[in-house]
Amino acid sequence: MTSQQPDHLSTITQFILERERDRPDATGDFTALLNAIALAGKRISHDVNRAGIADIIGLTGDENIQGEQVQKLDLIANAQLERALAPTGLVCAIGSEEEDEPVPLEKGENGRYVVLYDPLDGSSNIDVGAPIGTIFSIYRRKTPLGSSTNSLEDMLQAGADLAASGYLIYGSSTMLVYTTGEGVHLFTLDPQIGEFILTNSDLKDDNGTRVYSANEGHSLTWDPVDLEWVSQLKEEGYSSRYIGSLVADFHRNLLRGGIFAYPGNNASPNGKLRLLYEAAPLAFIMEQAGGKATDGKRRILDIKPTELHQRTPLYIGTASEVDRIMSMRLEAAATR
Repeated sequence: MTSQQPDHLSTITQFILERERDRPDATGDFTALLNAIALAGKRISHDVNRAGIADIIGLTGDENIQGEQVQKLDLIANAQLERALAPTGLVCAIGSEEEDEPVPLEKGENGRYVVLYDPLDGSSNIDVGAPIGTIFSIYRRKTPLGSSTNSLEDMLQAGADLAASGYLIYGSSTMLVYTTGEGVHLFTLDPQIGEFILTNSDLKDDNGTRVYSANEGHSLTWDPVDLEWVSQLKEEGYSSRYIGSLVADFHRNLLRGGIFAYPGNNASPNGKLRLLYEAAPLAFIMEQAGGKATDGKRRILDIKPTELHQRTPLYIGTASEVDRIMSMRLEAAATR
């Protein structure tokens, strides 16, 4: 990773305001919106740190629209985000991995944004204390102000149209990473003052790190080209690092370099990860850091979703490695 070290302490609010001063068209709305997400992140971090003490670990007994078991903390995190965003009046509707349909927000009739999120990515790792996180996307509203906010039109936008995206990671410390298309910036929560402090600005992917992250337990169900690709990496001396929490694997690779892969397989040819809640927001960050992201055929940010919970294969990380697997997959497809 390369980055610029800040020359003075700066909270996330101060950092955004400083950047807005250079933009005559800035309204301050984005500052308020990101502050709301940061507030939710602080609350979720507090809840995560109390897991095992309070009765918030374990399953609710319900399944979400993807057929996955819902954890208690999934619902807590989902509620914290909605609770923080609703009062701003800036968001007309939210889309969540835990909600079947878009959720219109009270006071949001004239909101200029929609926010989509995976409230607690990697929640199956909660019980063992592994890093987990929150992934979010911010899009500009397309439907007329004051109109019905039940339309999917505002949410079914390609990642190339993102206004901003980011994630929070809850681990040894709580960090917030975001981009608006002008670099990738990392903030660390100082628990003594309750503020996110800028610790790295303009993060850049480290092209020299030879690491891959993939669940090889599923490799017998992979396409042969994915098996061949991983075989090449092993022959070249690459190390394997896989946590099983997308946001944690992505964060490590963003800071240290490498590639994350979750291919499609025989059971799930379209992959497992959600395009809108996971793949697109992280692809926006990775491209801003100098990396790439593909579904094996096309750039992730070019994919126009047709469903709110659409899934996709994902290869994301160092540009040269993403180019290699995409070239291999396209060549294999051409010979079939």
